[in-house]
Amino acid sequence: MDRVSVTAALASFCLCAAAGPVMIPFLKRLKAGQTVREDGPSTHLKKTGTPTMGGLLILFGVVAASVPFVGSYPKTAPVLFLTVGFGIIGFLDDYIKVVCRRSMGLTPLQKFGGQILVTAVFAAYLRYYTDVSLAMRVPFSGGRYLDIGGFALPLLFFVVLGTANGVNFTDGLDGLAGSVTTVVAVFFTVVAVGSRGGIEPVTCAVAGALLGFLLFNVHPAALFMGDTGSLALGGFVAGCGYLLQMPLYIAMAGAVYLAEVVSVILQVGYYKVSGGKRLFRMAPLHHHFELCGWPETRITALFSIVTALMCLAALLAY
Repeated sequence: MDRVSVTAALASFCLCAAAGPVMIPFLKRLKAGQTVREDGPSTHLKKTGTPTMGGLLILFGVVAASVPFVGSYPKTAPVLFLTVGFGIIGFLDDYIKVVCRRSMGLTPLQKFGGQILVTAVFAAYLRYYTDVSLAMRVPFSGGRYLDIGGFALPLLFFVVLGTANGVNFTDGLDGLAGSVTTVVAVFFTVVAVGSRGGIEPVTCAVAGALLGFLLFNVHPAALFMGDTGSLALGGFVAGCGYLLQMPLYIAMAGAVYLAEVVSVILQVGYYKVSGGKRLFRMAPLHHHFELCGWPETRITALFSIVTALMCLAALLAY
């Protein structure tokens, strides 16, 4: 790993670690406290009022640590754009909910429309301002690429939106989304360094920022990332997948995100076709384990271990 990548990681960690004790009291004064679902696990009720929008801390560390290297590593720019773009959408949703006291936040149409717009700009940037092709590296193929022609653009929208919302579903336990995405960020760093992919500063900055954020987010959390953080991290994962031409690998490295999304889809679908029965005790999947009696720390550790193993499998597939 080169000096730039190490510098980005250490800088983002230090910035987040130093800014956390300042941001938490500020968010408390802003009364930006988390509202916990009454139909969720009863153990979560004590989390009511814990400051949220901590994703601002992650974005601060990532942007401050990686922007200085954009000139030398231009491929970091679209990843940063997708990360910050989705983070802004999440911030608006959080701000409306917790500060303006409008429980709904952004309407589904507003949130989806914003995500479509950000993704469209990202796709246009790839097409006209980079040499990155939408051809995808195929796992376990010995380095072969698949070009699906006109279907590549719709797939890009599906992957970006699906990944962003997958990370959003994963953010439901102390330290869960942060821990899992730290492992994924390290995976993309290894690939970027090994292939000279040119996005190492931002992948390292995200890993460092998440480690700094986890100082305040591990159980019992003093700060939640909110949609500001989870959507931003989803944009980051999708952006890395496309800049490295490996969106097919997101399903492997991000297997936990996929499982969380699928659990919600299965739960809703089964509930409708069965006339009110539930496949899981609660969805997303981490809540099912929680209602089975597992402590949050055990679930977070298990999901992080699964992610690490799947990332190793993805490296083998690469």
